[in-house]
Amino acid sequence: MASPSDESELQNGGGEAAPEPKVEANTEAEAKVDGDPEQTAIQSDDAKNTPSAEQSAEPELRNDEGNKTFTMRELLSELKDGEANSAAGEGETRDTSHHYSSEGTQQQHHTDNNDPAMELINSVSGVDEEGRSRQRILAFAARRYASAIERNSEDYDALYNWALVLQESADNVGPDSSSPSKDALLEEACKKYDEATHLCPTLHDAFYNWAIAISDRAKMRGRTKEAEELWKQATKNYEKAVQLNWNSPQEPLHDASLEALNNWGLALQELSAIVPAREKQTIVRTAISKFRAAIQLQFDFHRAIYNLGTVLYGLAEDTLRAGAVVDKEVSPNELYSQSAIYIAAAHALKPNYSVYRSALRLVRSMGGPSLLTNLDYMVHHEVVAVMVLPLPFLKVGYLTAPPAGNPLAPHSDWKRTQFVLNHEGLQQLNKVEQRQTTQTLSGKTGDAVHIDKGAIRVDVSDIVSVSACTDLTLPPGAGLCIDTIYGPVFLIADSWESLDGWFDAIRLVYTIFARGKSDVLAGIITG
Repeated sequence: MASPSDESELQNGGGEAAPEPKVEANTEAEAKVDGDPEQTAIQSDDAKNTPSAEQSAEPELRNDEGNKTFTMRELLSELKDGEANSAAGEGETRDTSHHYSSEGTQQQHHTDNNDPAMELINSVSGVDEEGRSRQRILAFAARRYASAIERNSEDYDALYNWALVLQESADNVGPDSSSPSKDALLEEACKKYDEATHLCPTLHDAFYNWAIAISDRAKMRGRTKEAEELWKQATKNYEKAVQLNWNSPQEPLHDASLEALNNWGLALQELSAIVPAREKQTIVRTAISKFRAAIQLQFDFHRAIYNLGTVLYGLAEDTLRAGAVVDKEVSPNELYSQSAIYIAAAHALKPNYSVYRSALRLVRSMGGPSLLTNLDYMVHHEVVAVMVLPLPFLKVGYLTAPPAGNPLAPHSDWKRTQFVLNHEGLQQLNKVEQRQTTQTLSGKTGDAVHIDKGAIRVDVSDIVSVSACTDLTLPPGAGLCIDTIYGPVFLIADSWESLDGWFDAIRLVYTIFARGKSDVLAGIITG
């Protein structure tokens, strides 16, 4: 691995994330890292959607907390309104630190003295005035839910909301505070989630937020056996949340599944850094499938796009460290190139994110740091050079295609030829010599590259849809169908793994075009 002075390192989900301010609204924010971007280890993107996240040191796993953060915002707003209405109804003005009558105070002391969770919440003071005010509201809410449980021990909604309050209170614990540890609050929250889900096994929000709480506990334990067990628990709860969301006829499937799939992938990425080497490849492959599933639900979901780039980069690094190709279908070079495509796409969709900018500077101009030092591997596998992004293209590779204009040609007439993809579309190259491509899709002359006017070309503006296909009229293999305004274009990838790469790349280029960001992508690949 190159030293920090030479290259940045794109890490495979490693490292502990710094604490981050709590989410209050569903607004976009830029995730930042400390130090010079050129010399910063690039992490998986799991920054929260909050303006305050811009001040955080590094992104952390607890990021896309969709249901949880929105629920707590509503809860706090409701409690504030309730307090104001109560004070107005009694015709008196009350200090915000005193919300209860003498009767209520007696009930409060009884509840507080008989519940360890209440004792923990009461010990949290908050790090500033805003935090203290927020904690007073959270303590009031906790007492309300504790009273509800005393009245009805099977009130799973109260248990769920109580767990949320504990989880929110954990974020109010300052790093230098004498308050109870964040871990103790999260542990109590997990107990409440456990109780709630036993009473209502279909409470998918509880499984999702429970997984977030477990993940936060795991991050406090580094790369230990205890952390490994916690990450495994977290992945199981994310899986349960996705399954329940998928089967729920009442809840919005789309957003909740996106967040759960992305966080599930991140948890698997963290787990892969702890488990024995023999288990790592399987877990990494599973993480890739979760990020890809999230992207296929929403192709502009930039966090999952970026995270998929980081996990592919890490897989390429691990393959080179092992000194052998683990997956015979995909070389380390191809893994680096795939990684670069996703990172470039994430940056095109969110060009102001500094994390994406830093990662792009790394993958746009170099191969894996390990590859540059692993000379034995390079000689043995005849690796001459690596270009992570095949500039001035986003992707270069081989597809089997029929003669241009004749999609129903006999299978014997289909030929395996080189294709290139950039911000303008997909182009077939009929090359006289195999040299580094310097040809753009706009038709400018390049080095030994000759584009036949009869070659297949698909402009991004003409694309209607992209899908995998297994039509029996096509040659055997991994079929790709690009439906255009002029009709479908059928191609065959070298393998199903290769098809995934082409499918995602073409869909991402189209999505970037549809979002009006093609000029950003053009700047990335043309310099």
